[in-house]
Amino acid sequence: MPAYLALALVFMINMAGTTLPTAIYHDYQRTYGFSPATITVIFAAYAIGVLGALLAMGSWSDQLGRKRMLMAGLAASAVSALFFVFADGLVMLLLGRLVSGISAGIFTSTATVAVIESSPTGSRSKAMLAATSSNMLGLGLGPVLSGVLVEFASWPMRLSYLVHIALLVLGFLLLRAAPETVRAADHPKLRMQRIALPREVRAAFVPAALSGFAGFVVVGFFTAVSPQLMRNVLGYHSGLLIGLAVFFIFFCSAIGQAVEKRIPQRWRQPTGSVALVVGLALLALCAWQRWSTAFVVGTMLCGVGQGISFRASLGELSNRSPAERKAEVTAAFFVVLYVAISLPVIAIGVAVQRIGIAPATITFAAITVVIVLVSLVWLHRVEKAQS
Repeated sequence: MPAYLALALVFMINMAGTTLPTAIYHDYQRTYGFSPATITVIFAAYAIGVLGALLAMGSWSDQLGRKRMLMAGLAASAVSALFFVFADGLVMLLLGRLVSGISAGIFTSTATVAVIESSPTGSRSKAMLAATSSNMLGLGLGPVLSGVLVEFASWPMRLSYLVHIALLVLGFLLLRAAPETVRAADHPKLRMQRIALPREVRAAFVPAALSGFAGFVVVGFFTAVSPQLMRNVLGYHSGLLIGLAVFFIFFCSAIGQAVEKRIPQRWRQPTGSVALVVGLALLALCAWQRWSTAFVVGTMLCGVGQGISFRASLGELSNRSPAERKAEVTAAFFVVLYVAISLPVIAIGVAVQRIGIAPATITFAAITVVIVLVSLVWLHRVEKAQS
């Protein structure tokens, strides 16, 4: 197996662990009596861990080496799984999600760069696709794995994490055999991630960040809130079906990333944005009319649109970044994305508790459409200024 594909598989295994709780939230809610807002706070603890890791360690792999940081990420993922295995209430669940976020924060920037760097020069485009799609497919496979085990096996709040620990052992072996892609510094100077950008990427960063923000708000909604929409509005209660629905948006995101290169460069972001807008409109229609078809088609378009926009934004920033600051720029970009996955999702959870799942979904869709349209206008201005 080529080194970059092995690293992409490790990336996928690690990220699958971060979404395992999606199909189990209902069991936590029923067992411990959690409110919808509490569930979204548990979810958002993950994003806080991601942001902390990105800000504290986002550029450390440039100094310490990619493999060393990825090993630390796998270890954090295993610790997170153990917190969930032994969880007996809110505190342990919050700690499990927080440490899971730290693992994801280490992997998000470091693994993305490592997969690309480990590929032959002629395969860089394939490696970029492998890096971004393995991230999304991993996030999508987590709910499917936990959904299957919750539906058909014993220990619904424990077994998924034990299985993931076994997968992490495989990931450790694959990572150990992979080549290091950077030379570790003799005297590392570790520092907090600067929220500063090289001059070459500044013009492109704002529209890319806005577009990515909107896409990841949608991702956060599907992983934290859509199970409630499916249960309470559409009437679906199967853990497996809910897991498959969450997987579907990440699968469609991977498809969007795969077709992104076939779209002319100037139309990539607009195409992704239009797909997101139409998908969000259908999601709102689903909540209003309790229409399952609108949910399925809306999920598909949201996933494809997010995938196109995400890969186009990441590719543009990577191409503009100096080699010695690629990990730093990638980390800064993902800081924006994980803010999108945390604060808005908590707000949605509070709105669900106060006004109900259907009105909260419609409001969320409307606000996110506005963000997408603002990013399109900003992108147009940047392109006009550069022409």
